[in-house]
Amino acid sequence: MRLRRIVALLLVGVIAAAIVWVFINHSNQARVEGIEEGASAPDFKVMTLSGEEVSLTEHRGKVVLLNFWASWCKPCMQEMPLLNEIHQSSNSQIETLFINVGESKGTVSEYMKERQFSFPVAIDVTGKISTAFGVTALPSTFIINEEGEIAKIRLGEIDDFTLLQQWLADAKGTQ
Repeated sequence: MRLRRIVALLLVGVIAAAIVWVFINHSNQARVEGIEEGASAPDFKVMTLSGEEVSLTEHRGKVVLLNFWASWCKPCMQEMPLLNEIHQSSNSQIETLFINVGESKGTVSEYMKERQFSFPVAIDVTGKISTAFGVTALPSTFIINEEGEIAKIRLGEIDDFTLLQQWLADAKGTQ
């Protein structure tokens, strides 16, 4: 009987601690994330694998598809051919930029070479860019309109080419 009481108290304590942890973590996340559709996209400067320095503000006036990914992320890999197709078929009014989250330059370069993807890739070595965008899951895609505002946030794999084209058109203001 006494053992049951101890186990029950421990269980209640663990549940209470878990609830407190979730609440605190969610509160901190909400402050960090603070990014939502309609908000101005945080600016950043980053070096691509090809050695080109890119900043988000230099693409004002164009729609930007910004994708956060990693080579170990299966949903990221599944959406890459579709995103590469968007990159190849998009006109000069749509920019694509892919931010690898935390992998080495060698790993990312090898991955890109093996799959023959042509889109520009940069590595977020320090995590500053993904933190600024509140990225908590991969893949995460942000469509940024011509004014530099976030028009669409998609967490998880994109598997519908037509829907992605619609989001890009909506961000451009043409439907």
